[in-house]
Amino acid sequence: MCGMPQHPVRSTPPYPARPDASMSLLTNVMDHSLDEGYAEAARRRRAGTEPGLPRALRGKVGLAAGLVLAAVVVTVGAAQARVAAPVAAKERQELIDRIDAETKAADKLETQVDTLRDEVSARQREALKKDGGTRGDLVELLSGATQTHGPGVKLVVDDAKSADQGGGGPRESAGFSDTGRVRDRDMQRVVNGLWESGAEAISINGQRLTALSAIRAAGDAVLVDNRPLVPPYTVLAVGDGKNLSTRFQNSGDGRYLHALQDNFGIRTAISVQGDLRLPAAPSVIVRTAKPGSPRSEKGTS
Repeated sequence: MCGMPQHPVRSTPPYPARPDASMSLLTNVMDHSLDEGYAEAARRRRAGTEPGLPRALRGKVGLAAGLVLAAVVVTVGAAQARVAAPVAAKERQELIDRIDAETKAADKLETQVDTLRDEVSARQREALKKDGGTRGDLVELLSGATQTHGPGVKLVVDDAKSADQGGGGPRESAGFSDTGRVRDRDMQRVVNGLWESGAEAISINGQRLTALSAIRAAGDAVLVDNRPLVPPYTVLAVGDGKNLSTRFQNSGDGRYLHALQDNFGIRTAISVQGDLRLPAAPSVIVRTAKPGSPRSEKGTS
């Protein structure tokens, strides 16, 4: 009787076991570093069979989406503007109505002022005639209370073509930042020089000057009796035309004006005129003076 072997017999394996058989997880990670899904996507991309929209079509879709978004924004803005338009139009019309009303009121007041000025000027002329005696006409002429005409000179003073010129000259130390522009001080010297040269009546741009006229500046504007003037400044001076022109050009103020022309490009032109017509001053202030009583002097013994 054959008995069973006491120990099992092991068969020889067909191939030797791997040394890293116990590290199957690590081996799987090393052998398959990319997920199958990523690998499949890479294969499709290389083969040109990637699902989805082509690149050109995707660009068109993106552009269309941007245009739709812009259209939505514009539509919303237009709707808001349409809602606010009636309110803005109403406010604008109210502002225009206020401006028109204030302009009419200002025009009415200006008309009243002109009427009162004419009345005051007429009374002042009467006072001049009364107090001036036989010399009333001369007083009217010298005070600017009446129109006058006669021979004289015409002097035109204008800004330089380029109002940003430099160099030395009579105005360098006066603190002018724009030396090519005619200033109130320049016109003051011109007018004073004409008076000293023998002018009997002077006007600037149709504005008659008197002994009490003031030439001032407000910003870049030149004011004559608080009325703004714009260049070119046309100065009319009634007097002995030829002699008046010669005396003025040879005077210190005439040389000053010539220096402005040479150094800063200010344009000037003087000419003798056979007949100039000057208007009356818009208003004349009448001032009188009376002699006082002589002082009593006390003698000393």
